[in-house]
Amino acid sequence: MTRNYFISLFCSIFLFFYSNSQTQEKSLVIKYVDAPITLDGSLDEEVWQTAESAKEFHQYFPTDSIQANQQTDIKMLYSETTLYVGITVYAAGNDYVVPTLQRDFRAGGSDNITLMFDTFNDGTNAFLFGTNPFGVRREALVSNGGTTLSGFTTSWDVKWRGETKMYDNYYVSEWAIPLTSFKFKQGETKWRFNSYRFDVQSNESSTWIQIPQNQFIFNLAFMGDMVFERGLGKSRTPLTLIPYVNGISLKDFENDASENSIKVGGDAKVAIGNGMNLDITINPDFSNVEVDNLIINTTRFAVALPERRQFFIDNVDLFGTFGSRRDANPFFSRRIGIAENADGETIENPIIAGFRLSGKLNEDWRLGVLNIQTEADEENEITSNNNTVVALQKKMFSRSNLSFLLINRETFGDYEFLDQTDRYNRVVGVDYNLASADNTWVGKFFYHKSFASQIGDADDAAGATLEYLTKNLNLGFRSSYVGNDYRSDLGFVRRKDIIALRPYIEYNFWPENSKLIRHGFRFGPNTIFRPTFDYQNTDYTIFYSWDAQFQGQEEIGVRVFDRYTFLVDPFDPTGTDGAVELPGDFGYHYLSGEIGFQSDRRRVFSYDAEVGYGEFYNGTRSTFEGSAALRLQPKVLLSLNLRYNGIDLPAPFPNADIFLVSPRVEITFNKSVFWTTLVQYGNQSDNLGINSRLQWRFAPLSDLFIVYNDNYFVNNFMPRNRSLNLKLTYWLNI
Repeated sequence: MTRNYFISLFCSIFLFFYSNSQTQEKSLVIKYVDAPITLDGSLDEEVWQTAESAKEFHQYFPTDSIQANQQTDIKMLYSETTLYVGITVYAAGNDYVVPTLQRDFRAGGSDNITLMFDTFNDGTNAFLFGTNPFGVRREALVSNGGTTLSGFTTSWDVKWRGETKMYDNYYVSEWAIPLTSFKFKQGETKWRFNSYRFDVQSNESSTWIQIPQNQFIFNLAFMGDMVFERGLGKSRTPLTLIPYVNGISLKDFENDASENSIKVGGDAKVAIGNGMNLDITINPDFSNVEVDNLIINTTRFAVALPERRQFFIDNVDLFGTFGSRRDANPFFSRRIGIAENADGETIENPIIAGFRLSGKLNEDWRLGVLNIQTEADEENEITSNNNTVVALQKKMFSRSNLSFLLINRETFGDYEFLDQTDRYNRVVGVDYNLASADNTWVGKFFYHKSFASQIGDADDAAGATLEYLTKNLNLGFRSSYVGNDYRSDLGFVRRKDIIALRPYIEYNFWPENSKLIRHGFRFGPNTIFRPTFDYQNTDYTIFYSWDAQFQGQEEIGVRVFDRYTFLVDPFDPTGTDGAVELPGDFGYHYLSGEIGFQSDRRRVFSYDAEVGYGEFYNGTRSTFEGSAALRLQPKVLLSLNLRYNGIDLPAPFPNADIFLVSPRVEITFNKSVFWTTLVQYGNQSDNLGINSRLQWRFAPLSDLFIVYNDNYFVNNFMPRNRSLNLKLTYWLNI
């Protein structure tokens, strides 16, 4: 029933759906120049007067039906080696909102201008560059057509230059982006292009190509053309070496162990042809990467935390977007570099070396090959593993694609503690990602099969998603199947033995001449069946919600949940040691509700809060989630996050008050020196953690980091571990 159903559904929709090319409404010609341009934020060279303009921006917020009140003018020129950009950003005044001077700032809630370049004209991937009125730069990669927040990756770094100068009621930004920062087809004469702007002081967002408000502002379905006066040459990135040296001093108080060492390693980036990159890493070190945010987890299942390591970021959509992020993602890069020891504790498993070959083979094909070798740790009963991922993607129609996947995790050594069933694990699969030209229809259809020693017959996973998105009406049907024997050691599989059905309907209203921008209702019944329990309906959630957004950017939402959970096994939602668990083989029906509010993020002080109350299994639960931020712009940002779960179960089951408090201080002394300190107190994880990181960017993409970590037990306030890292990285183009 399960596999045949999903395979038939996949084939039917693959043959039925097609999409036509989008007709572009705007284009501009990019003129060729011989002489270099001085970057000073003034655009006073005569050649700028001959350049065509991308102008007549459309409003995206608070409406999407008129021209922007505050306009933007973008001019571009290019030479053999460089794309020059000159931007004039008009404003109602000089009261710009700039929370930070740190590179790769978040665009929301700050004044800034952003440009996106779809260099292969596929509506799927784009390079993004942006700046704010103080000249702070950011860059990012946009994948999956810009249809989800997960397709926006700010961890990507590349060298480029920019200078910005503020004038009365406008600012001018002048950029020089090396063409080696992009990938494109040799001889190409056209890229797709769009720009979006946040004008916080005027409470307006705008785009060059008009985008409906029901789509993300960085959606790649809505782009114009930039036509080059002559064909582009070879897209070749110079050989880049990024060595590092890291001095480490750490103390493990639990095991009374200390270590002082120096670690060296590095990365290399090599251009392969016009569209491929080869990334090589040797003895990588991630001590400068931001620590994970602690979470409160009262469910029976693990939670996936985001990837923050630079090596795994580039072309991440090629490897990490297969399957279902919610139910069965076959490749989750955070599985590499961590492992469980003999006591079931998660610890670091060092990476010896690895490489990633990824990019465009031609206009229609993309290839990704990843191979990482991890180190053996026999004392902790951890084997050395070779981890390989191969992904091949074929463009279909205007913005859809068909992708093939092979994953192999294999242990080659002989270890006494190794069970033969864990010697290897492989997954093969195919995904079809649907996106119509105007993004009205989107979907995903996949089938994956796993292989391992002595695995059972229910070794596959499948899914089908189809959504119809308009400004007023959104309809969706999402379904997944994960077999009881399905196994992906390098993936994130939340739970097995399920058939999940998740339809939804949403209707939005857009009042005119009102302080209310939008409000809408959503209804979604989510149901899970268990094949090994004769397809018993073990879980369902009926979800009702209403939310609204106001002219002042305030938001409010109300949600009601009608849940049923059949516990197969006993479970303690409080995570209390030695507590009496709720009995298994029993069903629980419970109702709850939440109400949330978000204030205007343009203000110097902003906040959001959400409170909830209702039944929880056979008891009750009270919840609170809130955050607050104080902006002392542009150099200091203070923030606080607070989470609380109060669980009250009848005797003899446990009660618990679970807290998570996370204050953060971000200080940007200038555009090169940044200091961030995060404190996290969580009584569920029994941890008080302090992470303080000082970063000095002494040269382009070259940094000196001083990172201090300190962790304590919460209950007795005894130290757990402490470390100090001094790390130097240098970006060298050869």
